[in-house]
Amino acid sequence: MGSVGDLANYAQLTGLDAVRLIGLIVKAAATARMHKSNCRRFAQHLKLIGGLLEQLRVSELKKYPETREPLEQLEDALRRGYLLVNSCQDRSYLYLLAMGWNIVYRFRTAQTEIDNYLRLVPLITLVDNARVRERIEYIERDQCEYSLDEEDKEVHEALLNPDPSTNPSIVLKKTLSCSYPNLPFNEALRKESEKLQVELQRSQSNMDMAQCEVIHHLLGVTRTVESSIPDESTDAKVAKKTKSKCTKVNEDSAKSYDDDSPKKQKDAYVAPRSSSPVPYNHDLVSSTASYSDEWHADLLGCCSEPALCLKTFFFPCGTFSRIASIAKNKPMSSGEACNDIMAYSLILSCCCYTCCVRRKLRQRLNIAEGVVTISFHM
Repeated sequence: MGSVGDLANYAQLTGLDAVRLIGLIVKAAATARMHKSNCRRFAQHLKLIGGLLEQLRVSELKKYPETREPLEQLEDALRRGYLLVNSCQDRSYLYLLAMGWNIVYRFRTAQTEIDNYLRLVPLITLVDNARVRERIEYIERDQCEYSLDEEDKEVHEALLNPDPSTNPSIVLKKTLSCSYPNLPFNEALRKESEKLQVELQRSQSNMDMAQCEVIHHLLGVTRTVESSIPDESTDAKVAKKTKSKCTKVNEDSAKSYDDDSPKKQKDAYVAPRSSSPVPYNHDLVSSTASYSDEWHADLLGCCSEPALCLKTFFFPCGTFSRIASIAKNKPMSSGEACNDIMAYSLILSCCCYTCCVRRKLRQRLNIAEGVVTISFHM
């Protein structure tokens, strides 16, 4: 375990049997932020084991010494598996990316350990059931392949690139915008820095110098990217100073003009003078606002995939699944997304379905929508 937080979580799991532990792992895998595919494969494999254990009277099996110890060891392995899956939700996003292959290896080790303990339980002699034997054989044949997704590989390589000339700002904007959809980029970086400090303390307490070196590198990356972001308060001061200068120049010009012109010409000149600084300041504020919001522009990865239109044309269900998963805040397969579209098409209409998805997306991402836009969409 290695940390006080993990020990506390491990203690809370004490007393739960194997079936309930598997249920917790399946629930945690559904909300994982990183290694989603690995968490789902791991949870799916454990569901097979859970279905088998539900047919057994585990509490009665614990009465016998030949089955009690293997079952307790199986439960310990499941508790460690839960901590592994839960870490993909709570721990630092950048840390999980940097330690990608290490976590992949831990998934493989966890599945092997759980399967080995399952074989130690003499289920065949205690439960003489052909169906149970078939399910054990099916579990042994289910050898999942754990690896990093292609997108995670690219981010992993970009983060750990030792070349100081490379700028990971673009990669971080895209990945952190998906992980922190409701925060501006600088706030997301600050949260990641805080989490990395926690990871550094955990690694230092474990005397893991290799991980400490990786975390120091990640902290340096976040500082480099954060220093390249223009400070909003500095921009506001520059805008205010520029506005005051423009106002002062215009007042001086108006004063010199008033000395040589009649009152009628003065009145005609004052009106445009008062409105001249406004467009400049308005443009500056608009550019600042657009900069602070531009990192949210690619939440679904649309801009980074030039071939998305072709992918959608040949495999529309995949795109529907991605959008529906974000809108409903839970993983949805392509089959479920297409079933929803067919149901709305037969009963209501496709427009009602798209309006529903648009509304959920805007509520989740805090995007305002006017009445005119809704009417135009309908």
